[in-house]
Amino acid sequence: MTRIASSTALLRATGVWKSFGDREVLRGVDLSLATHEVVALIGASGSGKSTLLRCLGLLEPIDDGQIFLGDADISDPRVDANSVRARFGAVFQSFNLFPHLSVLDNVTLASRVVRRMPRRAAEERALALLDRVGLADKAKDHPDRLSGGQQQRVAIARAIATDPEVLLLDEITSALDPLLVGEVLELVRQLASDGATILMATHEMAFARDVAHRVVFLDEGRVLEEGTPAEVLAAPREARTREFLARFTA
Repeated sequence: MTRIASSTALLRATGVWKSFGDREVLRGVDLSLATHEVVALIGASGSGKSTLLRCLGLLEPIDDGQIFLGDADISDPRVDANSVRARFGAVFQSFNLFPHLSVLDNVTLASRVVRRMPRRAAEERALALLDRVGLADKAKDHPDRLSGGQQQRVAIARAIATDPEVLLLDEITSALDPLLVGEVLELVRQLASDGATILMATHEMAFARDVAHRVVFLDEGRVLEEGTPAEVLAAPREARTREFLARFTA
């Protein structure tokens, strides 16, 4: 497992609240993520994991609290949200690839449009990334020619093409056939080993145990428990955590 370079938080949420209408989804969440750290975010469906990731990446506004990236308060409404979003890489349950673009164009899009990288340089980097994820031979194909696992690997390649400071991964294996889950998790394992900073919402408890530095249990919009994988997954303190984890050992 990669050593965490610093205990100083690269990404930090303090007292984050988020509601949709009368429904409170996040209720005073405090969370931190250090450079090169891998944090697994676990919890039942509806606990607020996806909403938290979207808020952290400025894809949803928060109702209260603060979010810091480094020393900057990125939840300040005066912040240029697009420039902040460019510092994140995000991958979601649905692959969100552009169906009318080739694999290569999907991977290069952000580099060319957001980072203004010349096409040749963007394509050289994209081809290197596609080779890394085992899909160099699919560069000219369109997404509908790929399996779900291949599409998700393309989505990850696209997310890391701009060298993001933080990767936000939201249940990226939940829409996959069980036979394809392993190939995607192995790619994330490689990224973690290379020192990527990752916050990953997941139901893959074995993966969280083996790869994460910390596990955070979100329950009804609050952080109920957090600690090392051994602490949270093997010896949880809270009854709600034990109840949740029992579903995976029954």
